[in-house]
Amino acid sequence: MRTPDSLQGSLELLILKTVESGPNHGFGIALHIQTASEGLLRVEEGSLYPALHRLRKQGLLKAEWKLTDNLRRARYYRITAAGQRRLAEAQDSWSSLAKGVNRVLRFA
Repeated sequence: MRTPDSLQGSLELLILKTVESGPNHGFGIALHIQTASEGLLRVEEGSLYPALHRLRKQGLLKAEWKLTDNLRRARYYRITAAGQRRLAEAQDSWSSLAKGVNRVLRFA
């Protein structure tokens, strides 16, 4: 598993968490991350699609072509059992990191 301070690991965590709630296409994933973070996080296509490809190659996501609501053809991604396990590990790791950072900030 990637370390929590890895930018790539952060993006993978956000993607896995987003598709955990159901299949979504690339633009929908990016939009969800931006909306859920209240605009604090914005994922560019140049980062998103390589990450989706890596996650699919690692067996953490499955993909299939479908039509969007706008009747455009798009690849929809869904999380696999292996992806669920990776997500759980990543969430635990991020929670531990956040606790550590909060403790330092509180006492610094």
